[in-house]
Amino acid sequence: MTAAKSGKRKRENAVTAREHDTESLFREFSRVVAPPPDLTVSEWADLYRKLSTESSAEPGQWRTERAPYQREIMNAISDPEIQIVVVMTSSQIGKTEFVLNVLGYHVHLDPAPIMVIQPTKELAQAFSKDRLAPMIRDTPVIQDKVADAKSRDSGNTMLHKTFPGGHITLVGANAPSGLASRPIRILLADEVDRYPASAGSEGDPLTLARKRTNTFWNRKIVYVSTPGIKGVSRIEAEYDNSTMEQWHLPCPSCGHHQPLAWGQIVFDSLSMVCNSCGCIHNEFEWKSGIGKWIARNPGAKSRGFHLNELASPWKRWEEIIDDFKKAEKEAKKGNIELLKSWVNTSLGETWEEKGEGVESDELVKRRERYDCEVPSDALVLTCGVDVQDNRLEYEIVGWGLESESWGIQYGVIMGDPGQLTKVTSKDGVEIQSVWELLDDVLTKSYTRKDGKVLQIMTTCVDTGGHHTKTAYKFCKPREIRRVWAIKGSSVSGAAFINRPKKRNNAGVWLFSIGVDAGKDTLTSNLKIQFEGPGYCHFPIDTEKGYDQAYFDGLTSEHRVTRWVKGQAKISWEKRTSGARNEPFDLRNYATAAFEILNPPLEKIKKLQEVEKKEPKEIKVETKPTRKRAGLVNKGVQI
Repeated sequence: MTAAKSGKRKRENAVTAREHDTESLFREFSRVVAPPPDLTVSEWADLYRKLSTESSAEPGQWRTERAPYQREIMNAISDPEIQIVVVMTSSQIGKTEFVLNVLGYHVHLDPAPIMVIQPTKELAQAFSKDRLAPMIRDTPVIQDKVADAKSRDSGNTMLHKTFPGGHITLVGANAPSGLASRPIRILLADEVDRYPASAGSEGDPLTLARKRTNTFWNRKIVYVSTPGIKGVSRIEAEYDNSTMEQWHLPCPSCGHHQPLAWGQIVFDSLSMVCNSCGCIHNEFEWKSGIGKWIARNPGAKSRGFHLNELASPWKRWEEIIDDFKKAEKEAKKGNIELLKSWVNTSLGETWEEKGEGVESDELVKRRERYDCEVPSDALVLTCGVDVQDNRLEYEIVGWGLESESWGIQYGVIMGDPGQLTKVTSKDGVEIQSVWELLDDVLTKSYTRKDGKVLQIMTTCVDTGGHHTKTAYKFCKPREIRRVWAIKGSSVSGAAFINRPKKRNNAGVWLFSIGVDAGKDTLTSNLKIQFEGPGYCHFPIDTEKGYDQAYFDGLTSEHRVTRWVKGQAKISWEKRTSGARNEPFDLRNYATAAFEILNPPLEKIKKLQEVEKKEPKEIKVETKPTRKRAGLVNKGVQI
C-alpha cells in the first residue's frame, strides 16, 4: 500500500471515529435531558422492581396484581395533582414494599431530594440496612445510580444516599437536627403514630419535616402508619381530613361492593356475610372479585386510604380469627394490651381507651342554687391554685362533715405570673400583679347563709411547672396563713399527702402530693349520687365559674389500666375531648389543702352551734346623760 493510500485510510478512520463519538455524545445527552417515561409508580414496579430474598417471602419480580389494592395507592403518590397521600393500614398488607417502590421510582425516573422518617434513628438505620440496601442491590435499573456506602469517596452513608439529581436522607423522628437539616421534595413518613410528641425541644417532628418541603411546588408528602390511640392518633387525624377511601370487594352473589368488615365475619365457617343480600361466602370467593377504592369524603384535597388485614393475600382469615380469640381471652383476664394491639395491627383502627371516669353532663344537671355565698353546712374553706404561663387559676371549696364539699368560686386571673409585685405601664399607671390579686382572693371574707363569716383556712399552690421561684417567693411569707407550696408526684402508689421534714433550698415547706391517689378519691366522690358523706355540690350560678367548660375540665381525665410485661399499671390520662384539665387539678389541690389542714369538723360544728344559741355579749358603753321622763340612759347590751 502506498503512503498516500495509507494516509487517506487513516484520515477516513479518524472522521468515522469522530462521528461515532459525536453520535454517542448526542445519544447520552438526549438520554440525560429527555423527560422520564410516562410511568406510574405501580407500572415502574411491575417493569423494574425486584423483591429481595432477605425481605420478601416471594422474591423475584414485583407483581402489583398480587395485592391489587396497592395499585391506586402507589399511583396516587405519582399523581402530580396530589400533594398529600395518607395510608392508614393494618400490618401484613405490604406497606413497606410500596414505600420502597416510591424510592426506586424516584431514583430511576424522577430524581429529587427525598426524606424518609422512621420513629427512631435506630429504626431508620435498620430500614436502610435491611430493606433499602437489598432493594437497591437487586433492582438493576438503580443499582448503579446509588454508590455503595462502603466504597471509597462514595459520599454515601447508611443514613444518606446520593444519586444523580437527588438524595435519600433517612432520619429518626426523635432527631431534630436531621428533620430540619435540608430542603426536601419527597417526604415519606413511616409509622407516624410511633413518633414522639416532640423532636427533642424543637416541637412536633412532622411539622418540622413538612416545613422542609415548602420551597417545592411539586412536593409530595406521604403518611403511612398503623394507628394507635383514638383522639391522639396522627394518622387518624390526617385520614379524617382526606378522601377517606376504603377498599371494597363485590359480593360473589349480588355484586354489591363493600369493605371487608370484621363485624360481618362468621368464625365457624371462616366466611363473611354480604351486607346487601345476606349471602355467605368464604375468604377466597370474596378475594377473587375485582376490588375498587370508594371515597367517603370525595371532595378532600388529599388522598387517604384505609385497609385492614382481611384484604391481605399473606394472612389467612383463620389466623386473624385465632389471633382475636387469644387477645379476647387475655382481655377477659384484665390484660387488654393484646386486644388493643390486634385492633391496631389487624383491623387498622384506633383503640379507644375506656377508663373509669365521670361524664360532665351528669354533673352539670345536678347543679343547685345556693342563694348565698357559702351554704350553711360548709364549715371551713380551702383553696387550690394552679400556675400557668399567662395566668393563675384557683378554686375555693367549702367542706362539711364527712368530706361533703361545696364549690364556692372558680376563678382565672390573667397576667404574667413571673411578676410578683406591681408593675408600671408605659403611661405610668401601676398595675397589680396576678399574685397581688390572688392575695386579695385569699384574704377576703366569705359570708355563709346563716351570717357566719368564713375565711380560707389553707391554700395549696402548685409550684411544679411554671414560675417555680416566683411561686416560692409568694408562699414563703404567707406560710403563717397556711399558704403552702406543693409539687405533684406521679410515682405509682404515692400517698396523697407527704409532709415535708425540712424546708427546701428555697426556704419553703414543700408538700409532695400523690396526685393519682387524690384523683382516685375525687372521682369516687364525684360519682356519689345522694347528698351526704363525700357528695360534691356545685352552684348553678355560672358567674362563680361553674360553666360547661369547668365540668368538661373536671372530667377531662379517666383512670386507665394498662398491662406491661404481665403487670397491671394504673394511671390517669386525658380523654380525647381536648378539654383542659386545670379544674380537675385544682379540685385535687383544694382537697389536698383540706387534708393538710385536717380540721376537727365535729368540734367546729358544735362550737358554731353554741355560738348561734349563746351569742357573745359585746358591751357598748355610752356617756351618762341627765334623767329624762324618769328613764336613766344606761349601758346598752348588744
